[in-house]
Amino acid sequence: MNLRNAVVLITGANRGLGLAFARIALARGARKVYAAARDPSTISLPGVEAIKLDVSNPADVAAAAARATDVTLVINNAGIAAMGGFLDGDAIESAQRHLDVNLFGSLRVAQAFAPVLAANGGGALLNVLSIASWINGQPLGLYAMSKSAAWAMTNGLRHDLRAQGTQVLGLHMGFVDTDLTKGIDGPKSTPDAIVNQAFDGLEAGAQEVLADERTRQVKQGLSANPPVYL
Repeated sequence: MNLRNAVVLITGANRGLGLAFARIALARGARKVYAAARDPSTISLPGVEAIKLDVSNPADVAAAAARATDVTLVINNAGIAAMGGFLDGDAIESAQRHLDVNLFGSLRVAQAFAPVLAANGGGALLNVLSIASWINGQPLGLYAMSKSAAWAMTNGLRHDLRAQGTQVLGLHMGFVDTDLTKGIDGPKSTPDAIVNQAFDGLEAGAQEVLADERTRQVKQGLSANPPVYL
C-alpha cells in the first residue's frame, strides 16, 4: 500500500509511537490523518484531524467508524503496559485490563473499520505488536500475554480480510524510547526508526515487520532447540 494520498486513522496518536506514526504519515504524503485519542484535546500535531476514540469503549469505536468513512489505512497502536506477573494478587484484574485494550480494543477497531476499508478499495490494517508476542516473563508478563493474543488475532484477521483485498501487517519490536518504557533499562529504538520501517514494509506489501535486531533474533529462535521462549 502506498502512503501517498492515503487516509490514515491512528489510535493512541497523542504521544509516543502513535504521534510518530501521525507525523511521519503526513511527511510521507498521506492526504489526511485522523489522530485518535481518549482525550482529543491532548493532540497538538498540526495538520491532523483529532478524533475521540477510547478503544475500550464500543460506542467510541462505532462513532469513529461512522465519522471517518474515507479511511484507507488503520493503525492499531493504542495500548497499555503495566508491570506484573501471573502470581500477583491482582493478576486477573490486570490481565483483563491489558486484554480489553491490547486485544479486544484492536479487534473492536478492526471489526468497525473492515467495512470502511472494503468500501475504499481494501486498504490496509497495521497492528502494533511486540517482541513480547513471543517471549514472556517478569516484569511484563501480563502485557506479553496480551500481545501474544493480539499476534494470534492479527494472523486470523489476515485470512478474514484477504477476500476484500485488505493488507494486514503485524509490527514487532523491542523497547521503544517512549513514556511507556520509562524506568526500563536496556537498549531502545527511536519511535521514528520503528515507524519508518513499518511504513517501508507496508509500502512493500509486507505482512510482518521485525523492526530491530533483537526482535529478528527472537523470531529466529522460536524454532531453536531449546526455543528462545524457554
